[in-house]
Amino acid sequence: MPSPPAHSTSVRAIVDQAWPMFIAQLAIVANSGIDTAMAGRLSATDLAGVALGTNVYVSVFIAFMGVVTAVGPIAGHHFGAGRLHAIGHDVGQALWLVAAFSVAGIALLAWTDPWFALAQAPPEVTRITADYLLAVAVGLPGALAARVFVALNSAVSRPRITMAINLVALALKIPLNALFMYGAGPLPALGGAGCGVATAVLSWLTIALSFAVWRLDPYFERFRAPRTVGLRAPEWSSQRELLRLGIPIGIAILFEVSSFTFMGILIARLGAETLGAHQIVANVVSILFMVPLSIGFAGGALTAQSLGAGRPRDARRVTLRALRLTFFLALVLATVVWLARGAIVDFYTRDPAVAQTAALLIGWGTAFHLFDAMQGVAFQTLRGYKVATAPMLIYGVCLWGIGIGGGFWIAYSTTPFGPPLGAAGFWSAAVLSLGSAATLLVSLLLAVSGRRVHTR
Repeated sequence: MPSPPAHSTSVRAIVDQAWPMFIAQLAIVANSGIDTAMAGRLSATDLAGVALGTNVYVSVFIAFMGVVTAVGPIAGHHFGAGRLHAIGHDVGQALWLVAAFSVAGIALLAWTDPWFALAQAPPEVTRITADYLLAVAVGLPGALAARVFVALNSAVSRPRITMAINLVALALKIPLNALFMYGAGPLPALGGAGCGVATAVLSWLTIALSFAVWRLDPYFERFRAPRTVGLRAPEWSSQRELLRLGIPIGIAILFEVSSFTFMGILIARLGAETLGAHQIVANVVSILFMVPLSIGFAGGALTAQSLGAGRPRDARRVTLRALRLTFFLALVLATVVWLARGAIVDFYTRDPAVAQTAALLIGWGTAFHLFDAMQGVAFQTLRGYKVATAPMLIYGVCLWGIGIGGGFWIAYSTTPFGPPLGAAGFWSAAVLSLGSAATLLVSLLLAVSGRRVHTR
């Protein structure tokens, strides 16, 4: 299979590759939703502890995940060009990066003092968060290694494997949560922190299943050169290519996701009820984002395959169709959530104070999604073009400068616009920052894709 077929630029091709990734990513977010719902039914304190722990874990995980998933666009170019054994080699090199990053990531999760100083959450909340972070730190190496195979499966047009594995993990999430949260036999009841233990167990299960498919599925035999996947020592030339693309991707994703998760960490200062309400809306928005993220995965993979095969016009077609499809679906989903906002909040919480605040924030969440969708698909597709440094800079200025910096200012300070806005201040600044980022990233993507066609 030296190159993708000519019809691989159609909307149908994008959808065929996007829908399994949508279900796979939805399963991941559903895990977080399950944690939120189950912890919320224990108490507002458990919900806040899990929310704070989740935001810290995601901030650490995402930074390293972005670097190792650089194997995706690289493998996509190899796949389009027919360099199949090079894919297996780069998978092995990416797993060496996982080993190195896991050491640093575990240390960051285990050292809780800086996170708690930043959050200034009540002691009863931080006790739950500390236990949660210790548990997920144990599962971090498995979670990072699994993302290498997620990127690989997308790059070689096998997203259904990722979907199947993530659905297995989702099916086990509720019983594992219940086991560790409520205890059974010799296992003590860990409360909200039990969600972190369940997450760690599922992280190792996911990588075990991913590696088994890599070794046993005949489809992947063509990619496995001798002495790959960790048996071959790290090679600087391959590591350099992964890091050259992966570091700006990782930093960009860190800016993107941490601007969102740091909202939760900083909102913790406003109390457990406000943090719980924020977490509900954040979870809803995260579920919505799985649609453009999946389209972005598909667009980036098909773009990389087309460019590897020497077909920049096909890559341009993928770009335009992915953007149009994303805008239409984002508008529909935002409208549906706004109309169903009352039922959505009722699903997550029985606490009247949490529900009231969540109902106020969800309007900002729907506006947030419209811009989030466009910037997300643009960023993922730019990865297919191996363009990463400019998006990193855009994210840094917009999401951290406007989103976190501006959000902190109007959330906690009296400004020319009025008194402190609390959680609504962070959400309004996030909408403005994402709108700016979406405009710049879409413009960059259109310019890059057009230039590749005319300079071929």
